[in-house]
Amino acid sequence: MTKRVAIVTGANKGIGYAVVQALCKQFDGDVLLTGRSEERCKAAVAELQKQGMSPKYHQMDLDDQTSINKLRDFVKEQYGGIDVLVNNAGIAFKAASTAPFSEQATVSCATNFYGTLNVCNTLFPLLRPHARVSNVSSMASQMSIAKCSDEIKAKFKDPKITMDQLKALIQQFIDAAQTDSHQKQGFASSAYGMSKVGVTVMSFIQQRELNSDPREDIVVNACCPGYVDTDMTSHKGHKTVEQGADTPVYLAMLPSGTTSPKGNYLSDRTIKNWG
Repeated sequence: MTKRVAIVTGANKGIGYAVVQALCKQFDGDVLLTGRSEERCKAAVAELQKQGMSPKYHQMDLDDQTSINKLRDFVKEQYGGIDVLVNNAGIAFKAASTAPFSEQATVSCATNFYGTLNVCNTLFPLLRPHARVSNVSSMASQMSIAKCSDEIKAKFKDPKITMDQLKALIQQFIDAAQTDSHQKQGFASSAYGMSKVGVTVMSFIQQRELNSDPREDIVVNACCPGYVDTDMTSHKGHKTVEQGADTPVYLAMLPSGTTSPKGNYLSDRTIKNWG
């Protein structure tokens, strides 16, 4: 019997840590905690072991394709496939950041959008039939798409949009941000929000592509964890990390044969009309 595995990215603290904690209780198989720093991953695993759980860990940095490949090779060798993937890793500049918008746009999209997409492109070939993918997006994606021009909004919301077209749109936003013409070109002025627009639309496209995949019943959804009290929000959020982890875990544990939610955007376990 092949051992089942759930992988959580960016999981040594915050929402990712709480997702691992919940999956250790609910998921029948190994839970793999991943993060950039091996040291912090080890510390998180030790903390969870004190609570009577036994997650495994593996180093993986969203911005480093070599580390993503190493994770893939490890999982392939140890498990032969993937049953759950929670793409939680991401970054956000602080509101008080003095980094120029051009830099914020480049870095946010490189990590949150392209990094997550690289993880998916590398690990999706290992998804087993009935696998569940939970892409952690944000209500910032909802707020940002609402602030885009009708023309740009229509492009992102096109039900036939391809991954190449989505990548071109995100690149157009990054390029426009370099000359401070992003708003003039119809994009919102939130670097984080635009990177998460990418994550949400990416999830819709992935499900559409997987619908014609020979592996049956693979379900991908995007979700907003809510405004959570973490380092990322400078602890301003009103939700606990456990509450923030609830929807990503709910999506990771959807039963076999689920037809809805499937290829949707959710908040508080509820499908939202996105954009």
